[in-house]
Amino acid sequence: MRVPSTANLNVTTLGKQFHSVITHRGFAFVTHTYMQNNLINMYVKCGGLMDARKVFDDMTKPDNFSWNAMIAAYRKHGYPHEALKLFHQMQLIGFRPDQFAFASVLPACAKIKDLEQGMDIHESVTERGFLSDLVVANALVDMYGKCGSIRKARELFNKMPQKNVVSWNAMIAGYAQNGALDEALHLFKAMPQRNVVSWNAVVAACAQNGQVGKALGTFKQMQLAGLKSNSTTFISILPACARMGALELGMNIHQIIIECGFLSDVLVVNALIDMYAKCGSMKKAYELFVKMPQRDVVSWTAMIGGYAQNGVLGEALRLFKEMPQPDVIAWNTMIAGYAQNGFVEKALEAFKQMQLTGVKPDSTTFISVLPACAKMGALDLGIDIHQSIIECGFLSDVVVVNALIDMYAKCGSIRKARELFDKMLQRDVVSWTAMIAGCAQNGFCKDALKLFEQMKHSETCPDHVSFACVLLACSHSGLVEEGCKYFNSMNALYCIMPTTDHSVCMVDLLGRAGYLEEALNFVIKMPIKPVLVVWMCLLAACRSHKNIILAVFTSTLLFELDPKNAATYVLLSNIYAEVGMWDEVQMARRLMKDRGIKKMPGCSWIEGHESLYAFRVGDMPQPETQEIYAKMG
Repeated sequence: MRVPSTANLNVTTLGKQFHSVITHRGFAFVTHTYMQNNLINMYVKCGGLMDARKVFDDMTKPDNFSWNAMIAAYRKHGYPHEALKLFHQMQLIGFRPDQFAFASVLPACAKIKDLEQGMDIHESVTERGFLSDLVVANALVDMYGKCGSIRKARELFNKMPQKNVVSWNAMIAGYAQNGALDEALHLFKAMPQRNVVSWNAVVAACAQNGQVGKALGTFKQMQLAGLKSNSTTFISILPACARMGALELGMNIHQIIIECGFLSDVLVVNALIDMYAKCGSMKKAYELFVKMPQRDVVSWTAMIGGYAQNGVLGEALRLFKEMPQPDVIAWNTMIAGYAQNGFVEKALEAFKQMQLTGVKPDSTTFISVLPACAKMGALDLGIDIHQSIIECGFLSDVVVVNALIDMYAKCGSIRKARELFDKMLQRDVVSWTAMIAGCAQNGFCKDALKLFEQMKHSETCPDHVSFACVLLACSHSGLVEEGCKYFNSMNALYCIMPTTDHSVCMVDLLGRAGYLEEALNFVIKMPIKPVLVVWMCLLAACRSHKNIILAVFTSTLLFELDPKNAATYVLLSNIYAEVGMWDEVQMARRLMKDRGIKKMPGCSWIEGHESLYAFRVGDMPQPETQEIYAKMG
């Protein structure tokens, strides 16, 4: 008697009834290993992982098939740690893993990027003589690629006595995931035979490495080659359309999806919603969303995120409240949406509400909320979040620690920022740049320059943001010669073309030091057209050095560039006032009034009693405002 027919129908209830009958009637074969393996197989295929594990735990004589089935089940159902745990238990009680066990456990290592365990298993594979097994060798190549050891993956790939399309696809995907797009494309061209997975791998490779045009071009070539797209194709290509804002192409792909019959695939529709939202077509996104017969958390999050990214926060909040059970991703989307649209207070409130509802924050939560703390100078809240990061085990996450360093630096606690930086076991360019920027912004300019030099001598190359930060440090410390040297080295040594940010830093550097003529010449000779902020920087330098002639010249250009910019009128008025030209002060203010331009009031925040209080010039928003002002006065 066999059970798999039940598994094929995916009828879990029928399978459980059958299991219950044979158990309660005391049939002898219920304790037979063969029958128990069939029960495990049935439960696994029906998604009953816990039921399968119960059968497995009750077995008196599990065999290799039993162990392999459970290891494979945990791996397929997203429990790689459990799969590895069982693999080790299997060996401890005397079972020797076969090729099926190795083929199941290696993807588990790949999933959690555990290179060390993967290498140990590679050694066992070699000792057991399974390196010639094509499925095991392919799993090893895939594991090394996903764990970041692309050199080991290629060595293994080159030594394989035989390869199939899976071998080539694993190697291409490995190159893509490790940023080696040229190698991935070269290998793709050298493939003796390609299938839809090969094309999907290249489309995804191009999209993941920022080569969106190539991704779209490869997709078109795939269609011309007559290959039928599958759901993975669409899930790979739609984000490329989203990134380029290629709405028309996205709509064409939408039509192909309909023709191929994938509009019932939740993952594909989620990718379509995300594409429409990121291309600004929220009407089309919402039409798809409301027609979905079944939605998952990604569907809801894609819509909420779309509204947030397009500044329609009211609709984002409405959907969020309608969502059956908002998970951490949905909360992250709302927090990021508030922060990105300038509603920093609401972002912090959402974070607090998230904690009150019992949803555990992940790394993305912290990466979203820490910049909000930095923007508001909410140091106490930032310290609390730091403690949460420690408790949640994210202090080894480089991106999270980078956000922490940035938060502490922007809140003025440079000592705490430096403590974190010094304790980092691994640093990337963002780590160095955040620390350099923090030192520069807090007046520790010599430390910033010292860090920049250390960065240059480390294995980390500075990027355009690093140079902007070091130029800022030179500007604040009046180191004109050093600043010019760094600016000139950008393209000469690192092939980084100066941007507007670097130009602003150079104008500020020259202007602060009193080299106004040199600053003006720099602006005139800029290879890119100077934008508003460059001229504003020059105008600010004119105020510092009371250069009326250049100030009038610069403000005239600024009035042409943006006649509604209040800062130009205010700066010009202040320059006139500082040299006693009161008629001109009145003229600048009258011009501002006649054009209906108002200066935005400044805003400050005070953190207290687990709340944030905002104060703007002349407002009386708080019940205790009069007492607060009396205390300050």
